[in-house]
Amino acid sequence: MKHWLGLTLSLSMVFPTASLADTNEQLSDTASVEELREHREEEKRWGLAAVVRKASIPYSQGASADVDDSSVMSFVPMMFYRGDKFYINGTETGYQLYQKEEFSANAVLRMHFIDIPAAYQNSIGGDTGMGGIQLRYQWDKSVYSFAEVVTDPSAHFQANVEVGAKYEVGDWYFHPSATLINKTSDYNTHYYAFNQTHLGGGSDIKVGGKLRYHVASNLYLLGGAYATYYDRNVRHSETIDDNWHTEFYAGFGFFNDSSKPKRSSISTKPYLRVAHGWATPSNMGEILAGETVKDEYNNQLSSVFYGHPLTDELFGIPLDIYLTPGLVTHWGSEVQDFTTELVVAIKAYYTVNWPVKWRLGVAEGLSFVNDITYIENSEMERKGYEPSKLLNYVDLSLDINIGDLINKKELDNVWLGYSMHHRSAIFEQASQFGRIKGGSNYNTVYLQFDF
Repeated sequence: MKHWLGLTLSLSMVFPTASLADTNEQLSDTASVEELREHREEEKRWGLAAVVRKASIPYSQGASADVDDSSVMSFVPMMFYRGDKFYINGTETGYQLYQKEEFSANAVLRMHFIDIPAAYQNSIGGDTGMGGIQLRYQWDKSVYSFAEVVTDPSAHFQANVEVGAKYEVGDWYFHPSATLINKTSDYNTHYYAFNQTHLGGGSDIKVGGKLRYHVASNLYLLGGAYATYYDRNVRHSETIDDNWHTEFYAGFGFFNDSSKPKRSSISTKPYLRVAHGWATPSNMGEILAGETVKDEYNNQLSSVFYGHPLTDELFGIPLDIYLTPGLVTHWGSEVQDFTTELVVAIKAYYTVNWPVKWRLGVAEGLSFVNDITYIENSEMERKGYEPSKLLNYVDLSLDINIGDLINKKELDNVWLGYSMHHRSAIFEQASQFGRIKGGSNYNTVYLQFDF
């Protein structure tokens, strides 16, 4: 199976804001620009979670190279965001193309897990992505249905029909669903016969659901279970041992506090961050200890990140939290070509107001590169891994307010800082990242502008 793990990150977001005219009708003529800004910003629905997924391996021992594994586990970091049109929902993202009353047409993209033994997920090629068009109808406040056509990058198609419902009862959230998964012959041949023999198409039935429990404040517990009954051609394939495939999820996350009403305004401001950085073969621990080694080829990147405000507190602590998509340019050098990286993450800032304002920041998200960079590829070659274009993303930052530093109030919206641009695969624990260990690090400096 060809190794491909390109979960494309859609950055064409639409973020709604109230018009200036509407705002002026509600505020006095003497309202300041700051008051106008705070009035039009509202708390968004968001979440960040860490989940362990355990799934059965349906393939026969002969198909799995004599590895006697009955199940495989993977660590899955998840993000959640709900805007007017764009959303991120764990392992799925989408954009609303059209809506009329209860009907909508959406572009969707989701992770497609391939449950083979963990020992072979790097060499054979692990998880991929499925994207396409979805037609959705909301029958009432809870019940929905959709029909969609999706494909992986190699044109292996599915046509799916799902009926589901979403219920909130006290601290509990339930989301049961039933899905008819219609697969082409090419899809079955590729994913269930490894292109060794021909399989006809067919329809699977998948039933199950997920749940969430509100523990306290912003802390939630997550769980889920699904069972899929394979179509006749897959069940009778020589490469498949089981008629059923099962998967279970368990973890925790941080979300909006459902016990509190959604606020119409928050103090957190949008921002634009411009950065430039230099590659280093040092790992994160060495960098934090001040033991950074310079990349001998001086590979560099430049980036632009936008910060979209989500909330200004977590567990009652004043934290400015953002959804932050970014566009990164890795410049060409004697050992690599120009390449582009797309990032989407959730970032939190904690502000310390002594003796001037400075902030600590941390971000968690996803990063996708269209070509593997030299600094990353050289580490993968040294460790004997196939690299992955999709990896986990972490950003650690420290910045200081320029207005405070030089006593110029007009520059209170400008921050000068350092950030570590980090891509990694969570120590071989994530099948969606190719079961690798390592990644790449860049030390960057930036200017960030609040507006």
